Amino acid sequence: MQVVSISSLKGGVGKTSVTLGLASAALAAGIPTLVVDLDPHADATTGLGVTAGDKPGIGEMLKNSRRAQLGDNVVPSGWVANDRRAKNQDPKHQPVLDVAMGSAFSGIYDRPDLGRRDLKRLSTLLSRVSGYGLVLIDCPPSLNGLTRMAWTASNRVLLVAEPGLFSVAGTERTMRALELFRTEFAPNLAPASIIANRVRSGSNEHTFRLAEMKQMFGDLLLSPTIAEQANWQQIQGAAHSVHHWPGESAKQAAGTFDALLKNLMETGSVRNRVIRRAS
Repeated sequence: MQVVSISSLKGGVGKTSVTLGLASAALAAGIPTLVVDLDPHADATTGLGVTAGDKPGIGEMLKNSRRAQLGDNVVPSGWVANDRRAKNQDPKHQPVLDVAMGSAFSGIYDRPDLGRRDLKRLSTLLSRVSGYGLVLIDCPPSLNGLTRMAWTASNRVLLVAEPGLFSVAGTERTMRALELFRTEFAPNLAPASIIANRVRSGSNEHTFRLAEMKQMFGDLLLSPTIAEQANWQQIQGAAHSVHHWPGESAKQAAGTFDALLKNLMETGSVRNRVIRRAS
């Protein structure tokens, strides 16, 4: 089971959009996937078309991590009902895209002084979960407790950045922070990868910053980059999967996320084998 944290130090770079795009690609590929919405704003939960019911959110489960059963409290994404395959398949073989709902209550853990015991709360919850090939954790845009809790539970971290000066500088700072965190708390965590988001092909500034990112981060910068898409807010506002949205631009975006997911799964499998041999 690949557990991947999608993180950024800077807000507004499209971190949740990348999470939703990868979840859409996983659903289309038939990979059983769980999205853990660790951001107290719960935007991923909204974008995945989840209707709040009587089940607890991730914050409440973190508080009771020793006893809470995450698998019993996830809810299916509303996207599954729009998947054409789901309408024609036996219920036992329907695509799986589940959500651990975001919760404002999780904000009590988003502080800089979170202890080692608290950092393991999400790991404890996920240790009792099975049946998924991929877990995507949407982190808040900070390096406080919730993000470090996600890193502790993950075997891979994706950093989302726009090709702009402040975002690139923030990504470099996050990389340094992550290396320190790996040394102290998570030695088996793979080096972070970076996704360039909202890239405008006709922008000289974006072209320059992308070249700078390639020089700074080398192979850690994943391919392909994600182009800026004018109707992305409309897709998210409709709580819809990009793979089921009409139009050529959505089709191209879906293809980008398919390629990124393939890259993520393949390189993640290789890195996991290397780590297991080394340990």
